[in-house]
Amino acid sequence: MSATFGGRSGRQGRISQWLRGRRPKGEAADDGGREAMLVATAGAGLPLAPAAYPAPGYGCSCDRVGCPTPARHPVSFAWQTQSTTDRAQVERWVRDQPEANFITATGMTNDVLDVPLDAGRAALDRLLGEGVEVGPVAESDDGRMLFFTQTRGTPEDEDEWWPCELDCHPETMDEHPGLRWHCRGSYVLVPPARLPGAPTRGVRWVRGPEHALPEPLTLLESLTDACARHAGTEPDPHAATAWPSRH
Repeated sequence: MSATFGGRSGRQGRISQWLRGRRPKGEAADDGGREAMLVATAGAGLPLAPAAYPAPGYGCSCDRVGCPTPARHPVSFAWQTQSTTDRAQVERWVRDQPEANFITATGMTNDVLDVPLDAGRAALDRLLGEGVEVGPVAESDDGRMLFFTQTRGTPEDEDEWWPCELDCHPETMDEHPGLRWHCRGSYVLVPPARLPGAPTRGVRWVRGPEHALPEPLTLLESLTDACARHAGTEPDPHAATAWPSRH
């Protein structure tokens, strides 16, 4: 995967700068480094689709007045069927829509455990210190950290499934304060993405897509403990078993 992600040595250097949140001098937002990162993300098995981007006025490129999730949502209502890992299609989208952000549809090949930034950083330090295989991790300037994992699949009992929409409020969930599990029916922005506000606000990789997707339950205990501490509550001793089992 590293060879696919890095490509030629010159491009690998540019991608490394993107991962550190710095654009190489003289390169525009639609440069080869951005395209290579998105192609690598699709190549890692995360299906992508174009998303809105920051714009003057209401802060979103869509035509919805008062958009509730500016620059954070897909541009097509058919995003679930449109999402793809096909390299040629991703390259066309990047070149034809140079300002677009991209989302990955979750619940197909990957899920995302989405936690408050401070809790995520604490959990990441703990997981790496314990030698746990952590997969791709992204950091968003809207105060969230995204842990990309394998998907848990679709359970037979649909009532057990929680499709976390982006406008939900996971902080109201007593058992897992601040934790949002993006699975079937949800999506997240993938780096590099831009958010409304200052030009530097966005979503970036902390650990890139060259890292293999882990099984989500290997991360869940550390994430729920960190979220509980972040919210000032005691961790639920049954947190690791409170989610749907694989069928």
